[in-house]
Amino acid sequence: MYSQLAMAKPCILATKLGAPGGIYQCYAPCIEKHFTIIPQEEFVQKRNSLADNIQAVFVWGGALKVDSDLLQSLPNLKVVVNGGVGVDHLDVPLINSFGVKVCNTPDVVDNATADIGMGLMLASARKILEGHNFSVSHDTEDLPESSMGTDVSGATLGIIGMGRIGYKVAKRASAFDMKLLYHNRKQRPEQEEWAVGATYCAKMEDLLRSADFVMVVVNLSPQTHKLIGAKELAMMKPTATLVNISRGLVVDQDALVDALQKKAIAAAALDVTYPEPLPRGHPLLSFPNVIVLPHIGTHTRETSGVMVERMVTNALAALSGGAPPDEVKV
Repeated sequence: MYSQLAMAKPCILATKLGAPGGIYQCYAPCIEKHFTIIPQEEFVQKRNSLADNIQAVFVWGGALKVDSDLLQSLPNLKVVVNGGVGVDHLDVPLINSFGVKVCNTPDVVDNATADIGMGLMLASARKILEGHNFSVSHDTEDLPESSMGTDVSGATLGIIGMGRIGYKVAKRASAFDMKLLYHNRKQRPEQEEWAVGATYCAKMEDLLRSADFVMVVVNLSPQTHKLIGAKELAMMKPTATLVNISRGLVVDQDALVDALQKKAIAAAALDVTYPEPLPRGHPLLSFPNVIVLPHIGTHTRETSGVMVERMVTNALAALSGGAPPDEVKV
């Protein structure tokens, strides 16, 4: 049982720290300074005695499901705080209907996500993984012709979705002297375009036909679900590479497999898939020209730490009756 001293702090429900899908144990002091953590596993066993104490839910990844059943069982819940930007796994209107706020941690993830986008593009273009594998298991000293990569400097990068993260990518790419195209719901101010040397494409088709690298940086929504499908992949250059750092469902994976098999595009580099991680034996894992990561765009010590701090800040604001800095509005 929880001590009376521990229960004097506001209680939060979260996946057990250090457990699969949970916040890492190293961030426990940041949370425990302000809250008593009730692990999801213990809550399931002792729901009746613990439910009234829980005022906040911390969601990290997809391990903890916030559904109607959970919401009905937490009469004093004030806020659901998501670690990360995307809240497509949360039914925000449903949560709000219970008088509960929803928060995320937006700006803190921008640099790390932009970095992983550049890393994927560079690793794919310069065949860094192939080079490493050659060094580990080579039986000859001669590099095969197939090991030759392509230049990133001077190439054309097309950014689909130039919001905060997309603009960070553009800043990094401009340092590589890349030609920048972007497609967005709204054109950015002229001074922002000029600062990174970016050209707006009102039609995504124009970007797809011109870019050597296409990087997808949009939020997942009904409008962006499978935004990149067979039609869009067919518009890309056969020498082009697709990079996805948004959400897996933004790209039609079946169409991508087909495009790679037909060599309609040269390569793909993905930080996001559906599901995550991909099951062993998935066709995308069989291509030598495809890099697949298990959604590690924000997976750094520094960024994860700031995300946890931001989660705490939002929860404290909501519990005090104030306006959380990162409340999600629908």
